[in-house]
This record gives sequence, C-alpha cells and structure tokens, in this order.
Amino acid sequence: MHYWKGLEAVPAAVGPTVVTIGNFDGVHRGHCEVLEQVVQRANELDAKSVAITFDPHPALVHRPDNPPELIMGLADRIDLLAAVGLDAVLMIHYTLEFAQSTAEEFVRQIFVEKLGAVAVVIGHDVRFGQGNSGDFELMQELGKKYGFEVIGVEDVGDKRRLSSTWVREELAAGNVEAAAKILGRPHRMRGEVVHGAARGRELGFPTANLASDASGIIPADGVYAGWLVDEALVRWPAAISVGSNPTFDGVSRVVESHVIDRPTEDFGDFDLYGQQVVVEFVKHLRPMVAYRGIEALVDQMNEDVEQTRSVLAKQV
Repeated sequence: MHYWKGLEAVPAAVGPTVVTIGNFDGVHRGHCEVLEQVVQRANELDAKSVAITFDPHPALVHRPDNPPELIMGLADRIDLLAAVGLDAVLMIHYTLEFAQSTAEEFVRQIFVEKLGAVAVVIGHDVRFGQGNSGDFELMQELGKKYGFEVIGVEDVGDKRRLSSTWVREELAAGNVEAAAKILGRPHRMRGEVVHGAARGRELGFPTANLASDASGIIPADGVYAGWLVDEALVRWPAAISVGSNPTFDGVSRVVESHVIDRPTEDFGDFDLYGQQVVVEFVKHLRPMVAYRGIEALVDQMNEDVEQTRSVLAKQV
C-alpha cells in the first residue's frame, strides 16, 4: 500500500481512483464496511482504492482543551487501513487553515483535481468542508457536477451504530470484550518496554511495563487476560495489570504485562526492555484492589495467571 503523507506526495495523474474519507480512529467494523466497498468498487472500475484521513485528529485542533482520547496511534491506524487491501492512504496534515476550505473546494481540489476520483464511497452521516457544512446530499450534487459516482454505505450495527465513541465508552468501563466486538479484534496499545519499580520481579511475577507515552487508550483499571506481541511478532500470553498498584500506594497509572509460560524462569533471558511491543486486551478478569499483605497479593496473582491461561487457551 502507498502512504502519501500530504498532498504534495501524491503522484501526478494518479487517477482514476475510488475514494473515501474519514478519521478512522480504531478502524472498527463500521469503518471496514466502507473501506471494503471502496476496494470492491475500485476493482470493478479498474481504479485505485484510496482512503483520505487526517493527522492530527480534527478534534485535537478544534478542541485542544477537550480532545477525545484516540483509540490507537497513527502507526496502528495505517497498518489496519493497509490490511483492508487499499491501494493508498492519503494523510492530510490537519490545521485550522486547512479547515477553512469550503466543502466544494475540498472536493474539487482533492477528490477531482488531485486524485481523479471516479467514485466516492461514504456513510450517510459524512461531514466535510468548512464548519462541517458538507453532507451526503451535497456530495451527490458535487458528484453530478464533477462527474463522479457517489455510493452511500448504510450504518453497521443493530441497536446502535458502530462508532469510535462507542469503543471509547466501553474501554473507559473496562469492557474490552464489548470493545472487541465493535472493533472486530482486541483493543491494542503500542509502546516501548521500560524499567519499572521491579516489584513484580521481586514477587516472582516480572512484568513488561509500557512507557507513559504508549499509544492507544488505556482501559479502566483492573487485571486483564491478553497478549503481548514482541518485535519479532511472537505473541506471548500475558496477565495485564492496569492501575496504580494500590497495595503499594501507587499514584501513576501503569500498564504492566506478565508474560506467562515464558521460555525460562529467568526474565533476564527474556529481555523485552527497549522493544516496541503491542499489548492486546482480551478479557477483564477483576478490578484493581488493595490487598492486606504480600501473601494475599501473590495468591491473587497466581489465580490471575491461571485465569489468563484458561481464557487464552480458548483462542488458540
């Protein structure tokens, strides 16, 4: 897949293309329905399939004091867009100046003149252009004016439309299984493994701690069954702790993954420090609580490991 970072990176005479547009935060099942139709229609028209998206997220620009948490980082968003089978992603740097383009200017300059669009695939709730003045009906009018087909995609979901907002709500409540049903896969975080307080190692449960700048929403505090994927793309079963270690009067929230069934008992021979890893959350096991004494904590951690092993065995 081609990754065009900015309009200047788009090759000359790249069309014909079939285009869609969106933030695609999370690249959930609703997004994938649109993207798959882009790929299908492009194949039918012998055109290139292109998704236009933005960085930073427009809400971060318009509401810097109250931005939404992003479900995933840019690298994961691009990887998942590529996995759908697109020919290209056009990443537009979003600024207040760019946001002043009228809806028609946006479509004419990017869809028509830059990409040579012969078809545009969008949801019926699409908004675009200055002040979000453009909608599905206007896109149909512009399609007639500039000669491209407009294909509307119905919402995905039964009782509620699948959305990034819904994913954020479920993660905030720790409902990672519900979030996975919307996403079509487990929620993930990505970041560097850094040194922590080493309490887990002292207790016999060494952990890989994600750096504080890891990408992806941190779900609600608690213990989860999940996977840790290392730089070699090996998936390790892991009991994942999210919280501030209340037994030790912790303050800062941390994400710690204890890899179970490691190749050796010596975590030093299984060195993840400095690696960029992915942590996937499969099932919430219990809330984060403070225990009276180390012995009670260790007993609970052993139970967490057994529950994790049981949960993940059903996925293999």
